[in-house]
Amino acid sequence: MDYRVLLFYKYTTITDPETFAAEHLEFCKDLELKGRILVATEGINGTLSGTKADTDKYMEQMKADERFEGITFKIDEAEGHTFKKMHVRPRPEIVALDLEEDVDPRELTGNYLSPKEFREALLEEDTIVIDARNDYEYDLGHFRGAIRPDITRFRDLPDWIKENKEQFMDKKIVTYCTGGIRCEKFSGFLLKEGFEDVSQLEGGIATYGKDPETKGEFWDGKMYVFDERISVDVNQVEKTVVGKEWFDGTPCERYINCSNPECNRQFLVTEENEHKYLGACSHECASHERNRYVKAHNISEEEKANRLENFKALV
Repeated sequence: MDYRVLLFYKYTTITDPETFAAEHLEFCKDLELKGRILVATEGINGTLSGTKADTDKYMEQMKADERFEGITFKIDEAEGHTFKKMHVRPRPEIVALDLEEDVDPRELTGNYLSPKEFREALLEEDTIVIDARNDYEYDLGHFRGAIRPDITRFRDLPDWIKENKEQFMDKKIVTYCTGGIRCEKFSGFLLKEGFEDVSQLEGGIATYGKDPETKGEFWDGKMYVFDERISVDVNQVEKTVVGKEWFDGTPCERYINCSNPECNRQFLVTEENEHKYLGACSHECASHERNRYVKAHNISEEEKANRLENFKALV
């Protein structure tokens, strides 16, 4: 494979995010990279795709900048670009938690666990493992026995914790996320909330899956990624499928967005059922006048009406 996908972040001080973002965008475009990067006064958070030569140049340049000293890149091989465009955007935060009193991971964060230490923690009976990702990420794959917060946005996680605090206030807490960045702030938030024993998986799932000792053990399903691949394998020891098809509950690992642009829900569905239900998650969405599936496949009104009948069997 001649291409790579880079996943990285660094909490550091960037005094002028707007200027940095504009200059960094031109730098990335010059290297013909594609992806998404967020920049804030608190640091940088990004994922990119490009050739091995171009990603090498990018990593070399970043490591030469003293602001990003010690930055770690998670690297996946790829057959081509996994993004369509290149974006570098200034933001208030590089990962949106929207706390009233922000947490600086350079000053307050949970203990770091290596992949080996994290695997040991998974086996401890007195340990509560909390997935710091969104529900649709969890539904595709997660660590065995991990708690699934009922959230669709990371910024909703603090409220969920407050509502469920009594369930695990006195427990040993271990948390994880895709590449580690969400846990940096989330674990610090837990400490501010009064949790005393808080740890996080250093480097996230992406690092755990590549570790030569753990080999992704005790991970079930696939890991959701925010690029055109949608998902990647983690467990090198055994393959399991935990995702469930939206309509019939059968094992499924194929995500699409609802064909109703006003809904756009991500849900797991087979190709057969995508066609059967017009690419929609519900009868309401399937019958929407702007249904993208209907338009893309030139579905006639008669055929649309016939397929809408399929929803009656679900009731």
